[in-house]
This record gives sequence, structure tokens and C-alpha cells, in this order.
Amino acid sequence: MFEKLGALMNLMGNQGKLQEQMQKFQATVPTLIGEGTAGGGLVTVKVNGRMEVLGVKISEDAVRLNDREMLEDLVAAATNTALTKAKELVAAETQKMAATMGLPPGMLGGLPGFG
Repeated sequence: MFEKLGALMNLMGNQGKLQEQMQKFQATVPTLIGEGTAGGGLVTVKVNGRMEVLGVKISEDAVRLNDREMLEDLVAAATNTALTKAKELVAAETQKMAATMGLPPGMLGGLPGFG
């Protein structure tokens, strides 16, 4: 506990570095792309680190099946997979930022927008 407190105090002394790292992090997040597929590639969804859906691709084979309920399920599944991957990418980037600032692993995990 005291180790984390010491790291936090050290961080407060380096506010300029913190702001610089936060700006880099905020610029990087939208470039992180999670992709999810479902139905063996019938549906593909891309999501960025802001958890915004960038695109949905539905294959011609999926359209030809003419099964609306199945297609809805595939879109949901592919979206959930893409969101999970995007969250993992953001978490990894957060940990890299924390390590760069000399913070112990998990230090930023409890703060809003981190981990």
C-alpha cells in the first residue's frame, strides 16, 4: 500500500510528464482496433479503443441465408468479441503508460478510464 502511495506522490511531482503521457494515451486510444467475427466470418465488426463501432461487414453468404434472427445474433456476437478485444488493447496500453511513468502494475486500474 505504501509503495503505491509513494509512487502516486512521485507522480504528483511530475505533473508535466503525466499530462504528456495522458495526451499520448488519449491520442493512441482511437487507433486501437478490436475486430470480432462470428459465423465463420459471415459477420465482421471493428471497434476502436473508444468503444465506437467503426464498421460492420456482412458477407453475401450471410445475406443469402435470409435468416434475420441468425444475422442479428451474429452481429451481436461479433460486436461483443470486438469490444472485448478493444478493451484488452486499451488495458495493455494503460499498463504500458503506467510502466513508463514508473507506477506499480495495476496502479491505474482503479481510476476512471483506466484498466
